[in-house]
Amino acid sequence: MRDLVPWGRNDRDLSPSAGNDPTNPVLTLHREMNRMFDDVFRGFDTPFGAMSRVYGPTLDIDETDTEYRITAELAGLGRDDVEIVFNDGVLSIRGEKQSEKREGRGISERWFGRFERRVSLPDADESGARADFRDGLLTVSLPKTQRAREKVHRIPINDPSATTH
Repeated sequence: MRDLVPWGRNDRDLSPSAGNDPTNPVLTLHREMNRMFDDVFRGFDTPFGAMSRVYGPTLDIDETDTEYRITAELAGLGRDDVEIVFNDGVLSIRGEKQSEKREGRGISERWFGRFERRVSLPDADESGARADFRDGLLTVSLPKTQRAREKVHRIPINDPSATTH
């Protein structure tokens, strides 16, 4: 955000020697507004991985004409730490990642604790669902219902340069 503002944020930037009076009420308001915006937007420059801690594991959701494939990144968990449920058109992946005891001080960007991710798949066929867990990646595949597969209608794209007048 600071790159979007052409002036500085410090009182030093508004020194009287530069022709700016730091006691000026307009400049005081300006400094206070900058401080408030800094406070509000302070967390937006954190890495995305640190922000995902709030939501739990990251997901990839892929769809083909015949199935859905959901991949969850669950590094540090085993298959017994995860529960997969499909109920009423919603796939739920839940579990808990225990924190490790650490000596000393440091920074941790990994997430710990209980999590649950839900994905709405109203036209998935739960009878053909399968799950694989390998190298910290959980992949859940659900075929689409026959009705959903039949509803797919491809629309051809015309090539206007191929038309002759």
